[in-house]
Amino acid sequence: MSNGKVREALDHESRLQGEDHQSIRLWLRLLTCTNMIEQRLRARLREEFSITLPRFDFMAQLERSPKGLTMGELSRRMMVSGGNVSGIANQLVSEGLINRTPVPDNRRTFCVKLTPKGRRRFADMAIAHEAWVVEMMGDLSPDEHHQIMALLTRLKAGVTDSES
Repeated sequence: MSNGKVREALDHESRLQGEDHQSIRLWLRLLTCTNMIEQRLRARLREEFSITLPRFDFMAQLERSPKGLTMGELSRRMMVSGGNVSGIANQLVSEGLINRTPVPDNRRTFCVKLTPKGRRRFADMAIAHEAWVVEMMGDLSPDEHHQIMALLTRLKAGVTDSES
């Protein structure tokens, strides 16, 4: 897919029509921004570290939990199936970035941890990832960041309240 077609596929706002409600317009703007940022992060991780975003996310979960996580915990945190988590784990084990050890009380359950090599590799990726996000948000002033965060906090609370 060419860059123009990728941009077009990510730009959900292109589907808008004049009579669409402002809430639909806002939703599509948020979705478009999220998709565009995610696409750029995916590309940069692939180009600079030869890693996928799901593998990066997997390692990020382990970085936040130095004592390790079970495969089930990883699946829940990443909101993906156990099969997806197993596939990612197999790749990372083969590269020496994580290790899996059986949980003593339940030999069918494995605890997954970053290896020292995995911690070093993730640290390098995390520094770059943060710099890319900061760069993409660079046109916003600190006040604008604060304003957007406050508004999104209200939006999130409203969405959460509507679930009840």
